[in-house]
Amino acid sequence: MRGSAISGKGISVFALEHVRRMRGGAQSQLLRCSDGEYYVVKFQNNPQGVRILANELLASILARRFGLPVPEAAIVHVDGELIRFTEGLVIELGRGRVRCQPGLCFGSKFPRDPAANQDRLPAVWDLLPEAHFRAITNMSDFVGMLVFDKWTGNTDDRQSIFFRNQGEFQFTALMIDNGFCFNGQEWNFPDAPRRGICTRRFVYENVRGIEAFDGWISRLEHEIDESVLASAFEAIPPEWYERDEHSLLQLIKLLDYRRTRVRDLLCATVLTLPEFFPNWSCAPPESREPVIGLEANSTLA
Repeated sequence: MRGSAISGKGISVFALEHVRRMRGGAQSQLLRCSDGEYYVVKFQNNPQGVRILANELLASILARRFGLPVPEAAIVHVDGELIRFTEGLVIELGRGRVRCQPGLCFGSKFPRDPAANQDRLPAVWDLLPEAHFRAITNMSDFVGMLVFDKWTGNTDDRQSIFFRNQGEFQFTALMIDNGFCFNGQEWNFPDAPRRGICTRRFVYENVRGIEAFDGWISRLEHEIDESVLASAFEAIPPEWYERDEHSLLQLIKLLDYRRTRVRDLLCATVLTLPEFFPNWSCAPPESREPVIGLEANSTLA
């Protein structure tokens, strides 16, 4: 049986079995793959557009480089035969449905406890009661993810799931659904304070000042540069961005420029949404420049 391969394109696996349909606008599917793992898979003809796959892979690579908890990503080869003989591998449209498109798809590895029964998938929660948030081991990662989402212009709310290993009480948060980083299909940055924020506002209750973001901002400014961005883009299959290399290069340049603008974007968010930061001990510093400006409305010609 074919397993996974590691190459310049990242982890590459082959889909073997359809498990179930997943929730969400991209109409992803859970598939068992050739490395023995399960992946939440998005197809090129998903309703949100093919660039969503490029966004997911790019955001995953950069977030992991940034030290954030995102699922391991893979390029999943889905054969036409599997789609042809699997009734559930379809995309629902307003006036009917079409089969999922075979070929290279984006896969997000489903979390599993290595010590548990590997024949069963563990429970994963996308909503937790507020009381259970006290049992999340990596709550501070929501602060880092806000820095990341402001940098990458995520126009969706911050999405996350929660899992715990067998016999444990504490949960670990994983940050998922990064397809609307870079404003989804548009690849521009219409920055607005509410975008990219986690709506469960108590995840920010330990943020008492801009210094809570300093370590993450320093990492972004000093560990990420244009060469890191260019290397990440090399992992993206050309069909996921319709072989439009010019737009890719423009996006690299904009992301490189935005690394030094994140502090201003965070300040604008705190000023506009103080209810999300109830323990902020002092007025946030004024932005050095207006947030609504060149980079906020930059588009890719």
